[in-house]
Amino acid sequence: MLVSPSLLSADFANLKPDLEMIDRSEADYLHLDVMDGVFVPNISFGFPVMQAVAKNCRKPLDVHLMIVEPDKWISQVRDLGAEFMNVHQEACPHLHSVVQRIHRAGMKAGVTINPATPVSMLQDIIEDVELVLIMSVNPGFGGQPFIEHSVKKVAELRRLIDSTGSKALIEVDGGVNAETGARLAAAGADMLVAGSYVFGAPDPEKAILSLKNL
Repeated sequence: MLVSPSLLSADFANLKPDLEMIDRSEADYLHLDVMDGVFVPNISFGFPVMQAVAKNCRKPLDVHLMIVEPDKWISQVRDLGAEFMNVHQEACPHLHSVVQRIHRAGMKAGVTINPATPVSMLQDIIEDVELVLIMSVNPGFGGQPFIEHSVKKVAELRRLIDSTGSKALIEVDGGVNAETGARLAAAGADMLVAGSYVFGAPDPEKAILSLKNL
């Protein structure tokens, strides 16, 4: 299992030790949740923070834009050196065009769907993206309880990917821990995002390893 710890749950008064922990750990990526207070009811951090993070973390960046008009920021995300740029299906009326522009910028494209958005909305884009993120909580805040229906959505998405020949990875974000992670893995998830479970653990590196081993 690929693991992408979410910076949203790190200690923003002292980020460097948390970034050093991520670099030491078995994590595959660092997940950056960007919120604008418009698309979601919260504001997280912007490019000055992400630029500092990019300079001080060796793990590839998995950038998740929970914002309106995410296509305005493609070049800035590229300049971070991000591997994935992930945009919401609900925020992109011209999603295919946005995905093409992400690819032209040299990044892998991801698309996210909210809990109430059906997997069927991805039918016409699934072969064009490298990642699909299923939100297993309503986006905007960390520490929310896991939405149980998400397991069925992962299984449905796995069937869609397999039937179309898409190479997209399935990522899940929200309420992920060892117990929910095991069920998501069984349903077909490839990558897990975890914030509170990792950064709130007595031993964050051990928490990351517990997800890696699923």
